[in-house]
Amino acid sequence: MDRIVNYQIEDKDAGTEILSFLRSRGFSRHILTGMKADKHAILLNSQRGYGHSLLKTGDQLQVRILETESSSKIIPIQMEFSILYEDEDILVINKPANMPIHPSLGNYENTLANGVAFYYAQKGESFVYRCVNRLDRDTTGALILAKNALSAAILSRQMRNRQIRRTYLALVEGIPPERGTVSAPIARVEGSTIEREVNYESGESAVTHFERLAVGNGCSLVELHLETGRTHQIRVHMKHLGYPLPGDYLYHPVYDRIRRQPLHSYQLSFTHPLTGDRMLFTAPVPDDFQKAFFYPEQPDYLSRESVRSISE
Repeated sequence: MDRIVNYQIEDKDAGTEILSFLRSRGFSRHILTGMKADKHAILLNSQRGYGHSLLKTGDQLQVRILETESSSKIIPIQMEFSILYEDEDILVINKPANMPIHPSLGNYENTLANGVAFYYAQKGESFVYRCVNRLDRDTTGALILAKNALSAAILSRQMRNRQIRRTYLALVEGIPPERGTVSAPIARVEGSTIEREVNYESGESAVTHFERLAVGNGCSLVELHLETGRTHQIRVHMKHLGYPLPGDYLYHPVYDRIRRQPLHSYQLSFTHPLTGDRMLFTAPVPDDFQKAFFYPEQPDYLSRESVRSISE
């Protein structure tokens, strides 16, 4: 889908070349290079503009970012997911559990990417899949997709500069300290393609802040904030502390409470890539997460009705 961005030049940008102005607004070298073939990519006061054209106060600058192709290797498949927010530049999704975000070996038609491709195919719009923050297959919650190259470039820079505040909720076994910080490097487990571990010799820096919110039924509800974004960071760090997430098939495969790791991307706070407005999105906590905290699961052969009868 094409994106047209309009700027009215203010005094502080007078005398600036268009190229420099666009770079200051987040246009990457890749985007600017791609615009060269489009004669109508830059219009200055309704006339063709050039990279070295000088801007004056009151000028009207219009920039068009063409996007004519969709992500060709992603098969559109109807999937269930809810949309928290959408505009011309971003799509914020509440991702369900048991849904990878990208196609991979063995996961070609069951991913969020497939569902988003279907969503835009039904609208007759081209769409390149650009995921800004990433969640594990069974992690639920708020996820940002960039709808054009410019919003992707700006949001990616925000991620690198730690300007996107990510708030997670997790259930953990036991009762951790009221609050704390885990600073422990994470590396891939030798011989595994997916499993990670704390490794002070070969790991990459990883920092997680946590706060205990509530305690019940032998587990704790914890709020977490990430300074870094290592693979499985929260799951590995909480296990390292001695408070693993129940239902985590890799790091704590105990399924009496829940059948997946209870980890939820609860809130995302960031600056809108084009408008500059401050955005805050909250994803409702899934039912299985809530039940795992308040009502631990019973074995499959023992229904809740029979439990109630026995207790009575």
